[in-house]
Amino acid sequence: MKRFAMVLAFLAASLACATAAASDVPVYGYTVTHTWPHDTHAYTEGLFYLDGYLYEGTGNVGHSFVRKVDLQSGKVLQQVATPGPGFFGEGIVAWKDHLIELTWRGQQGFVFDLATLKPLARFSYPGEGWGLTTDGKHLLMSDGTPTLRLLDPETLQQVGHIDVTADGEPLANLNELEWVNGQIYANVWLTQRIARIDPASGKVVGWIDLTELAPRAEDTPDPANDVLNGIAYDAAHDRLFVTGKRWPHVYEIRLTEPRSGQR
Repeated sequence: MKRFAMVLAFLAASLACATAAASDVPVYGYTVTHTWPHDTHAYTEGLFYLDGYLYEGTGNVGHSFVRKVDLQSGKVLQQVATPGPGFFGEGIVAWKDHLIELTWRGQQGFVFDLATLKPLARFSYPGEGWGLTTDGKHLLMSDGTPTLRLLDPETLQQVGHIDVTADGEPLANLNELEWVNGQIYANVWLTQRIARIDPASGKVVGWIDLTELAPRAEDTPDPANDVLNGIAYDAAHDRLFVTGKRWPHVYEIRLTEPRSGQR
């Protein structure tokens, strides 16, 4: 059943990308400015940059961790397992002096001390948990559907939502999230594309196609699922980082304007 669900999700994601390729939404290019090492055992589900370090949340039951990582070396400086047995870790975000983590189907999230990664509390939510980011006022949460939830960062209760569309059609499989210069960047699961979303309208206003960054099939344990997932932004220095599930590298990229006729 799980494999069948993944096949359906892959077909849906492929259809979304095919639609995007034929649309009027611009597809942005990129250049790689730096390449950093990444743990190939890390099934990346959440990523953010803070004060010179990457923070990463990994998935899979028994292999779900929250960790602080040295960007240049890829060395794990601090790490804690997702609390409780049987949880599949998902998106993470920093809020004040806390780090907040979702789980996939456990309907439970966890709050950690940001400095020590000590678990402090847990909270509940309906449905699945996928990605997390913040606009500075709310937490934005994805759950695999075309609807992003807005959470109060203090109570962690839902206070609103954003319905995401691409060319007028709902865009499902929204996964890892990052707030970048007033837009929501979202990985689309089982694809190598990032959607740039206008938070006011929910419309996809741009795509970033990172297909060429994906490792060769022989370089990952599960090439069908070891896809792009992980976006982090250093706002102070305008640096954008991307990686994928069990990818060997974190890439620092700079976006370029779409080539003439590239839509």
